[in-house]
Amino acid sequence: MSRHILVILSEHGYWGEELLGPLTHFDQRDYQVTFATPTGKRAHALPPSLDATFVDPPLGRTVTTEEVARKSRALDESTRLDNPVSIADWIPERPYVSDDNYLRALESYNERLYALDDEIKQYDTMLIVGGSGPIVDLANNGRVHDIILAFHRAGMPVAAECYGVTCLAFARDWGDRKSIIYGKHVTGHCKEYDYKDGTGFLGTDFNMGPPPYPLEYILRDATGPDGAYIGNFGHPRSVIVDYPFITGRSTPDSFLTGQKIVEVLEDGLTRYGW
Repeated sequence: MSRHILVILSEHGYWGEELLGPLTHFDQRDYQVTFATPTGKRAHALPPSLDATFVDPPLGRTVTTEEVARKSRALDESTRLDNPVSIADWIPERPYVSDDNYLRALESYNERLYALDDEIKQYDTMLIVGGSGPIVDLANNGRVHDIILAFHRAGMPVAAECYGVTCLAFARDWGDRKSIIYGKHVTGHCKEYDYKDGTGFLGTDFNMGPPPYPLEYILRDATGPDGAYIGNFGHPRSVIVDYPFITGRSTPDSFLTGQKIVEVLEDGLTRYGW
C-alpha cells in the first residue's frame, strides 16, 4: 500500500532543494504527497535557491547545482503546489484565557484536537521543509505545533529541515511545557552557517539582517542534558535520525534527509548519524 506524506511549507519562501530532495525520494516510491501551508496560500521557492550562481556567504561557495536549480524551478512553476491544505482552516486556534466563555471554548478546542488524532491516521509521516520562510509563519505557529504533537502522540515519524526544525523545539504540551525533542538527538542550522546579513522572506520588502534567533542555541536548550544538538560543522552532510525524529541541517542535506525518511518508513531505521 502506498505511503502518504504530509509536507508543510511556509508561505514566506521555502528553499528549492529542501523540497526537491525529499520529494524526489517520495516520487521514486510512488508515495502520495499532500501539501499544506499556514493559510492555504500557494508556497513558492526563495529566488536564491533557484539560482545556480548564488554564493552562500557563510560557506563562500555556490550551494545549488545547475540540475537542482532547473528541477527546483520546474517544480516551483508547476501546478503541483497549487491548492494546498489550509492549516488555519483545518486546525482551530487555541483560545485566549481572556476570551469570553473561555472554559467552553477550551473544551471545544480540545475536542477538535481529539478528532485530529484520527484525521492524521491517513498519513505515514510529516515533513516540514526548510528555508528562511519557516522563521516567519511556522516556527511559532500553534496550529503547526498541534499537528506535530498529534503525529508524536501517534508514534509516527516527524521530519524537519533547516529552520523548520525550530517547530519541533517549540512543539510542547501545554501541561508540562517540555519540548518533544527533550532527550533526543537532532541537527539544524548551526551558528557558523547563519547569515550575518541578508536574511530574506517572500512577501516582505526589508532586509532583516541576521536570522532573528540562533537555531543552534534553541536546539541545544530544547534537547536537554540527555539529548544533544549535533551541528557537524565542517562536515558536508548532517542528517540525524533519533526516532521518531528525522532532522536535516540545511540545503546539502535535503536528498539524504529524504532517503532517511524512506528508510525509516520501509526499513524500520531508528538511529542514524550519532
